Amino acid sequence: MCRGRRKFLAASLALLFIPALTWLYLSVGSFQVKPLPLSPLEAQSSTPVGGAGERQALELRVRAVEEENRALRRELSRPPRSPSARLPSGGHRGNQNRTHSEEGTGDNEGQKAAAVGNSSDCVHQPAVDKCETIHVAIVCAGYNASRDVVTLVKSVLFHRRNPLHFHFITDSIAQQILSSLFHTWMVPAVRVDFYDADELKSEVSWIPNKHYSGIYGLMKLVLTKTLPSDLQRVIVLDTDITFATDIAELWAVFHKFKGQQVLGLVENQSDWYLGNLWKNHRPWPALGRGFNTGVILLLLDRLRKLRWEQMWRLTAERELMSMLSTSLADQDIFNAVIKQNPFLVHQLPCFWNVQLSDHTRSEKCYKDVSDLKVIHWNSPKKLRVKNKHVEFFRNLYLTFLEYDGNLLRRELFGCPSEMRGGLSRKLDEDDPCYEFRRERFTVHRTHLYFLHYEYEPSSDSTDVTLVAQLSMDRLQMLEAICKHWEGPISLALYLSDAEAQQFLRYAQGSEVLMSRGNVGYHIVYKEGQFYPVNLLRNVAMRQVNTPYMFLSDIDFLPMYGLYEYLRKSVVQLEMANTKKALVVPAFETLRYRLSYPKSKAELLSQLDMGTLFTFRYHVWTKGHAPTNFAKWRTATTPYRVQWEADFEPYVMVRRDSPEYDRRFVGFGWNKVAHIMELDAQEYEFVVLPNAYMIHMPHAPSFDITKFRSNKQYRVCLKTLKEEFQQNMSRRYGFAALKYMTAENNS
Repeated sequence: MCRGRRKFLAASLALLFIPALTWLYLSVGSFQVKPLPLSPLEAQSSTPVGGAGERQALELRVRAVEEENRALRRELSRPPRSPSARLPSGGHRGNQNRTHSEEGTGDNEGQKAAAVGNSSDCVHQPAVDKCETIHVAIVCAGYNASRDVVTLVKSVLFHRRNPLHFHFITDSIAQQILSSLFHTWMVPAVRVDFYDADELKSEVSWIPNKHYSGIYGLMKLVLTKTLPSDLQRVIVLDTDITFATDIAELWAVFHKFKGQQVLGLVENQSDWYLGNLWKNHRPWPALGRGFNTGVILLLLDRLRKLRWEQMWRLTAERELMSMLSTSLADQDIFNAVIKQNPFLVHQLPCFWNVQLSDHTRSEKCYKDVSDLKVIHWNSPKKLRVKNKHVEFFRNLYLTFLEYDGNLLRRELFGCPSEMRGGLSRKLDEDDPCYEFRRERFTVHRTHLYFLHYEYEPSSDSTDVTLVAQLSMDRLQMLEAICKHWEGPISLALYLSDAEAQQFLRYAQGSEVLMSRGNVGYHIVYKEGQFYPVNLLRNVAMRQVNTPYMFLSDIDFLPMYGLYEYLRKSVVQLEMANTKKALVVPAFETLRYRLSYPKSKAELLSQLDMGTLFTFRYHVWTKGHAPTNFAKWRTATTPYRVQWEADFEPYVMVRRDSPEYDRRFVGFGWNKVAHIMELDAQEYEFVVLPNAYMIHMPHAPSFDITKFRSNKQYRVCLKTLKEEFQQNMSRRYGFAALKYMTAENNS
């Protein structure tokens, strides 16, 4: 009897325990409940039940519980009806789930729990406010990085719908280039601040680094200390990034951070941190494959509270005892910190940093290239990297590389921004010369030092820089000028964005140009219908870092040795203490192939034979007649000449001489007005007896063609001349009357 009671009691407990256990299992949080693995045989072996009837009753009860489980699973599998809980599209969800399964973010519950925590797509996240400012931090140093970052900025501006605030950590070179670029770019709702990288070097200079980025590759570690203390969050980008979507989408990810997550990073898409790339490969410690720091989301306020500075320093000091140096700059230290503190990181889906490096696994993180958000050229090979979809990536990059940056000056309607072009708005659009007048107030986007420049003026204060301007059709003159002039050169090039890239390829393929580090190339981007010749000259003049400058044109080849001859003339004529403009006599040839004269005697011989002529003697004699070529033929010492109407010689002057008047564009009076200004400021014109330059033949420019064929062009030029002379009278008073008289008599 007792045995029978025990059997009955056991069966009763089983009937109560099985459904309770099932419901408890469901409530723990796993909706994928499997049917209880209790077959009749299992039930018999696990619980001694007596009698066939009891066994049959128990089996029926178990089947009933299983049916309830199935019904519950079907109910839970239905999508929620609330709009706020709507699931995202399957493609993006699939990418995120796959990424998280490969590498968790590692919070306090471990990697698996962190991956679940970060996959919060089904929770509705607040969108970025329409006029909310998005903050972007970029470390940029040197000439090449300053050029590369422009493509990144273009891709961001192309897609953006929000105000942007760029924070650039730069050396002095990059700050000069980028500050000028953004000042002249004048993009609405874009603010730029600069932070001196030289002041930060002491913070990271103690860390040995083998990465090609050098010390600047470590400066992202100190952003919490560098950026304003009231800045709470920032997106940090490498310069070799290209955006394929609105950066506001990335900014919105900050809302998904949970707990103590303060870093948003994408998993590293190579096996670098697994340590199996080659024999004895020993990388820094990392969580799984580690994380790539080309794109970082930083919660600055929380990082400061966590004492981030102390955290990364202690980690770096400890690891450097065995690793000796970093291989991937800041990325190694970020990963070492995350290895010890996995709760800090929020893993981003891989499409926020598709890494095109060597040994990349990036192809495994996306199904279609159209799903990509950010492309990262994180290989020294850059566009030459091998990848199945590299043509797509390269074409996307080249699209922004050659995209007209002027088109990105669009307003963000509904968001406050500064008014642009105040002076030009006051011009009368019905004025027949409106286009001429507007050009004076047009702000041309300018990229200084497009290529590497390295030159220190000589210590004897006699150094001279050749100044010239050109467009794409005069590019072939550059090598010849470099062969004739060994001193520093400052060139302003008037190009479109696409032409700037053509020039870059041309220059990088030229041994002559690449061998010269003392040539400054300054790109002034095309805008408007006129060639802004005097603006270009002014841009080139402002970048001169020698005491003197020789104001030339790109079509002229200076005589061999002119650089040294002018430096000696500085001492001989005491240029430092007097206002002098040294005139270099100009000649021309109509032959495309010329045996360039190596001396004055040889030049005079070619002049007598008709191979050479005095410049423009047959079309514009007045321009160079005051040089007095007859006297120059026999002169052995410098001689002074007087200003005359329409005089426009090529001269060497001090760096502080007046700039050219911007109102003169295209063809006509652009140099004449400048020489008149020098005379008004009492400069002496002194002709050098043993100096010369020769104009090389070329097809007529578009502007001179317009001058000759368009009557209104000539009328407007005459009007601008009269206005300039009136301005001279107001500025110089009675002394300027001679210019009015000379013009009337000419």
